[in-house]
Amino acid sequence: MTFVALKRRIILKGFCDSGSFLPMDKTMKNKTITSPKGFLAAGVPCGIKKSGKNDLGLLVCPTGAKAAAVFTTNKIVSAAVTVCKRHVKNPRISAVVVNSGNANACTGEKGIKNAIAMCSKTAKELKIDNRQSSIENVLVASTGIIGEHLPMQNIYAGIEKAALQLSDSSKAGLDFAMAIMTTDTRPKQAVRVLEISGCKVTIAGTVKGAGMIAPNMATTLCFITTDAAISKLLLAGALKSAIGDSLNRLTVDGHQSTNDTAIILASGLAGNRPIVSKCPRYKKFAKALGELCDDLARQMALDAEGATRMFKVVVNSAATKADAAKACRAIADYPLVKCAVHGGDPNWGRIICAAGSVGVKLNPEKLSCKIGQITVFKNGKPAKFDPGKVGKIIMQTEHTITVDLGAGKASDFCYGCDLSAEYVRINADYHT
Repeated sequence: MTFVALKRRIILKGFCDSGSFLPMDKTMKNKTITSPKGFLAAGVPCGIKKSGKNDLGLLVCPTGAKAAAVFTTNKIVSAAVTVCKRHVKNPRISAVVVNSGNANACTGEKGIKNAIAMCSKTAKELKIDNRQSSIENVLVASTGIIGEHLPMQNIYAGIEKAALQLSDSSKAGLDFAMAIMTTDTRPKQAVRVLEISGCKVTIAGTVKGAGMIAPNMATTLCFITTDAAISKLLLAGALKSAIGDSLNRLTVDGHQSTNDTAIILASGLAGNRPIVSKCPRYKKFAKALGELCDDLARQMALDAEGATRMFKVVVNSAATKADAAKACRAIADYPLVKCAVHGGDPNWGRIICAAGSVGVKLNPEKLSCKIGQITVFKNGKPAKFDPGKVGKIIMQTEHTITVDLGAGKASDFCYGCDLSAEYVRINADYHT
């Protein structure tokens, strides 16, 4: 099916039919990135991964989408990030092409040419148009091993194959989610449905990432689709805020990747009154997007390399927001805290040690700590508690560590996970 035919099919599916609305996502059969109106996807194996699993994906909006993205803050970035930063500025985006198993990072000028070639081949196979600018209507992302050139013949064959399999089915969305995975053990997907100006609006997303994860993105490729009608500027603002309160709150091992990319595409086909200001409709959309991204971040924490459980760190009573964030990160990143979580050990001393190790302002006489709802350290002194009960809290799939610094009114939070022997095994064997 040609790109024009795909575009016609999407348009014929119609805009808002102001009848019944699905109550959130519980009754939805399709909970993948193809659930919003206007999107097709595919995921195929093309031989990059030795396992033979899916390693190339296409995400297509035949009618054209408004796009926004956020990227790694690492000073070393992949060729895909460099090219994607240029292309995402375009007013309309038709497709995203992504590969896993090879990061195309630290590959010099050849890497840049290969990333552009991926966009060019995608534009050609989709027959978007015959203009050179069509290449810039395609976004690109890569993830995998650093320092190796892409096997372009495999990539080209994969794009050809994926273009023929494009569909708006849930299977196609799942195939795409599988195609972006590296050391992930399972696909991570989420969907939210809301009503805006009498029309059903859907937001869906998928994310990959299991290691080299730290705040400011995190070996993360995240793709979000929505059929909301919204301006490009506001879409970018909503994405930045949502990522800031979710994926940017997650730390697995304190390191960020060269390839981190989060992209949102908005087809505008829901038929809602376009969101062009920070009105209540925008706030409703932004809230739903934030909830979706938080869902994805939690899924990432629970699928981190070698992880068996996750935890949330909340720091209150900090002198500044920056201090609160710094203390959160110190606790969540501290290997001894992570090991204690893995062992179900209520070792609050490690938590207090981490909080005091990073130079934040605190009052030792008011410093307190809770694990779950049980106080284990209060006003600078050990509190009486049942270690068995606290150990059971830590052994849950999720729990919360709360620390009060006693130095002000600022607060912040982040997500972390336990550290197991499996993490070491995975990363010791990763390249070989």
